[in-house]
Amino acid sequence: NTAMAAQMTDAHRRFLQVLMSHGIMEGSEARKLHRRCCEIHKVYYAHDKLDDFISIINSHLQPLFMQIRKGVSEGDGRAHYALVNLAETEITKMASDYTENELELFRKTMDLIILSENGFASSTDILNLADQLKTKKMKKKEAEQVLKVFVEDKWLSEKNGEYTLHTRCIIEMEQYILSNYQDVARKCNICHSLAIQSQICESCGIAMHLPCVRKYFRAQTEPRCPQCNDVWSCDIP
Repeated sequence: NTAMAAQMTDAHRRFLQVLMSHGIMEGSEARKLHRRCCEIHKVYYAHDKLDDFISIINSHLQPLFMQIRKGVSEGDGRAHYALVNLAETEITKMASDYTENELELFRKTMDLIILSENGFASSTDILNLADQLKTKKMKKKEAEQVLKVFVEDKWLSEKNGEYTLHTRCIIEMEQYILSNYQDVARKCNICHSLAIQSQICESCGIAMHLPCVRKYFRAQTEPRCPQCNDVWSCDIP
């Protein structure tokens, strides 16, 4: 009986609980957790069956409008798992955690990142928005603090004063971004998930994640666009 086979066990429950407390988990961490949960609760463990294990959890989360989704880090191409709420649109979900002007700052930061060439926005540009907020202006000091919180909460990530969307944010907000930024949001030509940090073909405009660019062009002496076959004009990372 397949219905019996797909029962949630304490191993599944523990896995879900730990993932919930983290919000997002890197693939190797998730694999370790899978093993540990099965060992603790003496549940049959198969090292290559993490995705099956997760789909059992997902079938039980369905009525709650939640789902564990797999996504890829744009920086290094590594798999990540995040718990996503399907019932509320991502921004409504954030509304319970942040004030109106913090949310406005986040939305404006997201605009900058998505409309940028490379998927990053500088702290200078973001802080310049802080005193133009419609809801309630923010002092630079305050805005810096808010940005720090967005990084801690894994909505943004920061490197040398440049901000981009955190992997968790991309996994959770992919649909929102694709529908709200239809003219500019692109999917990666290789892995077909949303590409924020990407390289773009100058001839035909397709986008590719940096790790996908690296992988795709690894064996090519003269890199050509997978779509239009023109010479790839960006530097291979």
